[in-house]
Amino acid sequence: MPTTYTSGDAVSTMDEPVVPRRGFCYFEDAQVGDTCWTPAFQVTGEVIDTYARVSGDHNPVHVDEEYAAASHFGARVGHGLLGLALADGLKSQSELRFHPGYSLGWSTRFVAPIVIGDTLRLKFWIESMRASSSRPGWGIVILPCELVNQDEVIVMTAEHQLMVPRRP
Repeated sequence: MPTTYTSGDAVSTMDEPVVPRRGFCYFEDAQVGDTCWTPAFQVTGEVIDTYARVSGDHNPVHVDEEYAAASHFGARVGHGLLGLALADGLKSQSELRFHPGYSLGWSTRFVAPIVIGDTLRLKFWIESMRASSSRPGWGIVILPCELVNQDEVIVMTAEHQLMVPRRP
């Protein structure tokens, strides 16, 4: 029977990530239908500014209050790829996390803006699992994801394909 994992009311920050209670799992420790809600993360102007510095994307809709206020967004918004970076980071702080393996890629869709003050959580679940045909000892896991704000608005949907180790 699939399991639902949650981090409860845990909140992650740039300086203090959440340490999961549960350790890493192997391919065999999970099953199709397992679902997880990650800790929450609050988006601040500092987070957006830091991402702009790291990525080099200083588009004024992200970093200029006056420009962003006059834009179709009406306020500064986070970068779409900031949402993806947060999703991956939150997933790594969740109660359902695999031993380190290989990310085979993400497909993403940015569906609503991320704004300063948003508190985001990621919901992800195991859609499919199979043994790797090219790497014995590894499995392929497909994780659809939804990045959701405090109002239950989905701001990003994604699918993460992972290659994870099987139990030795």
